[in-house]
Order: sequence, then C-alpha cells, then structure tokens
Amino acid sequence: MDKELKVNNNTESPATSFVERLWVLVPAILLIGLLATLVYNHHDEFSVDGLIAGFDQEFLIFFCIGVFAQLVDGTLGMGYGATSTSFLLAYGIPPAISSTGVHVAEMFTTGASAISHHRFGNINKKLVRHLLIPGVLGSITGAYLLSDVIDGEVIKPFIALYMIGLAVIIIRKALKKNLVKKKTKKLGILATFGGFMDAVGGGGWGPIVTSTLLGNGRNPRYTIGSVNAAEFAVAFSSGVTFMLFGGIQGWQVIIGLILGGVMAAPLAAFLVNKIPRKSMMILVGVLIILLSLKTLSKLL
Repeated sequence: MDKELKVNNNTESPATSFVERLWVLVPAILLIGLLATLVYNHHDEFSVDGLIAGFDQEFLIFFCIGVFAQLVDGTLGMGYGATSTSFLLAYGIPPAISSTGVHVAEMFTTGASAISHHRFGNINKKLVRHLLIPGVLGSITGAYLLSDVIDGEVIKPFIALYMIGLAVIIIRKALKKNLVKKKTKKLGILATFGGFMDAVGGGGWGPIVTSTLLGNGRNPRYTIGSVNAAEFAVAFSSGVTFMLFGGIQGWQVIIGLILGGVMAAPLAAFLVNKIPRKSMMILVGVLIILLSLKTLSKLL
C-alpha cells in the first residue's frame, strides 16, 4: 500500500509542479513582455540626458510613494491605489495621469506581489479563480470610460470624496470586532464592482474586495494573498486599456512608482502576518482622509 502511494505521488508530482510554476511563470512572462513592448514602442521618447535629468527630487517623491503604497497594499491587502492616488492628487498630478500612472505601475508591482505571496504560501487558488474574470471585465470598462469618455478634471473632486469613502471603509473594518465566518455571496458581482471602481477612481480593489471578504470572517493571510494575486490580472487589463485608449503620460510618476513598489513587494509579503493590522489600517485610513481633504481644499 505504501509503495502504491509513493508511485501515485511520483506520477502526480510533475503535473502539480508544473501548475505551481505557472503561478510564478505567467506573471513573470507577462511583465517581461510588457516591459519589452513599452521599450520598443516608446524608446524614442527617452534619451540618456533626459533620463538622468528625470532622477530628481520629484522622482524621489514618486519612488517613496511607491514604496509606502506597496507596503500598505502587501501587508493589508488593500490601499495601493487609494494611498498612491491620494498622494499624487494632493501633490497636484491630474487625475488621468495619476490613474494611468498608478495602474501601469500596478502591472509591475502586483506581479511582483503575486509572485512574493505565492512564494510565502499565501494564496487560495480557488478564490483567485472566482475573482479573476469579473474583476478584469470591471477594470477594462472603468479604464475605457476614464481614458476616452470621462473628463478627469471634472471628476477630480468626486475622486477625492470617493477616496474618503474608501478610507472610512478601511477604518470601519479595522474597528469591527467578533467577525463570524460566513459564506460570501455573489463574488463575481463584488469583483466586477471592485475592478470598475478601482479603474475609475484610481483605487478601490482592495478596500472593496478585501475588506468585504475579511468582514465575512475569511482568513486574513489567504484573503490578502489571493486578492493581491487576482489584482495582478485586474491591474494588467486596466493598464493595457489605459495605454490603448489614452496613451501613456507621466513617465516619471510611473517609473518612480514601479521601482518603489517592486522593491517593497517581497518585504510586504513577508510582513503580512507580522504587523499590528488594526493600528496600520486606522493609520492608513486617517492618512488617506487627510490627503483627500487637502486635494478638495485646492479645488474650492
């Protein structure tokens, strides 16, 4: 009997091993392909002198925003878009450039995050599959509307108010006690709405999807890892949509966010179960509210 089990395990392991490798290979291949495409299509826009000049104080600010936003997102399972968009809007970056920059950067940072969470065993593959396609469809719709239909300047105050709403959700979830685990109904609708609002508002996938799942008593480690893994596909699809319909603007913002986020992703995945989650969520929520109020004050 023992020999038979060993034989079965040996025959199943190559297929299992291949599937496991796909969770790392697919994001890696897509990221390499995306980088090659961007370099090929936009190499004329760069020069050695231009790149050197671009590494200035503003770049350092965008880099730090990328590091902080990824640490927030990787450890809480939410907040990359809300945090980075709030900072960028408060700094004076227009909504279209801000949202495009955040989502193009997220194509890289969420890929690094997905690989890191897989490495640390934080992913529930069944949950990822339920979130993937609806989230992608919602994000494509939202990205198309923002890049080709909606005037970014007109909706800027509404985005700031939306960010305040997301911050309130984050704080409310942090203060909620005695969570009782219950089945989450209509995961597809939740993922579609989360993907749509994430693309239009520059953030929201985590606060909408992760907070709902955690509010239903799901395990934080696997929920955060799984939502982050699905977010790679959501960010990738919205980022490609932004590039197709709106072009790419704000390279300094994008590169700063990418480098900061990719460098912080492994540390965030490692820290997911090692930080005081409640205090961190409240801190992030308050910070987003303050940044959004600053943005609104500039518009009044």
